Amino acid sequence: MSQSVVPAVEEKQLDTSPTLTFEEYRFYQGESDVKYELYKGKLIPMPTATILHIKICEYLVYQLQRYLAEHNLDLVVKTGLGVRTDEDKSRIPDVVVCTQNLLEQAAARPGAGILEFDEKPLLVVEVVSENRREDYVIKRGEYELANVPEYCIVDPKTGKQKIRLFALIEGEDGYTYTDFLPGNEMESVVFPNLRLSVNEILDPPLVEGLIKVEQAQLQKAERLAARLRELGVDPDAV
Repeated sequence: MSQSVVPAVEEKQLDTSPTLTFEEYRFYQGESDVKYELYKGKLIPMPTATILHIKICEYLVYQLQRYLAEHNLDLVVKTGLGVRTDEDKSRIPDVVVCTQNLLEQAAARPGAGILEFDEKPLLVVEVVSENRREDYVIKRGEYELANVPEYCIVDPKTGKQKIRLFALIEGEDGYTYTDFLPGNEMESVVFPNLRLSVNEILDPPLVEGLIKVEQAQLQKAERLAARLRELGVDPDAV
């Protein structure tokens, strides 16, 4: 009786997907609910984010926006903004900090919103998902080659929780990195006064709750100022 034999090694499937130029990628229209990065001319679909992934990104955007406003910096914090890293490579970091001028330049061009080679963001953040090597090795190499001043990896995986911060330091050849573990405060190189709790980044509160607390404090301050005026006291002089 004959038996079918299963090959010990499966044949490697040929990649028949189209190879795109960067310009073709900028105008590519795929599935409406899928974002694509470009790697060596190939479209790489991005996985749907987990709730924790979303919360971490929202928390970082909130804290970075507060920091920029407090220090009156002409910078913006965005999600979904592309960053070109090579002739045939373009990434969509989870969070990007760049100047308002660079954002306006990207907005003025037709096609997808992507920062070009000479439009370097100051900071990019990636929250680790399933493909750990991509964030720690491949994207790190791309952002370093593109001379992005600071690259932050947020790793919420149980047992591996940390924040790894890569930075271009004057006098050093390429990126140097620092690991911040639970219980630490993350300290930015590009933004020296920015310090954030690693615990809160890895397990962040809802931004909506933080905004409610801020609004309550603002209303309390306004009521106090009104009462001082009633008493003939200038609240700005107190």
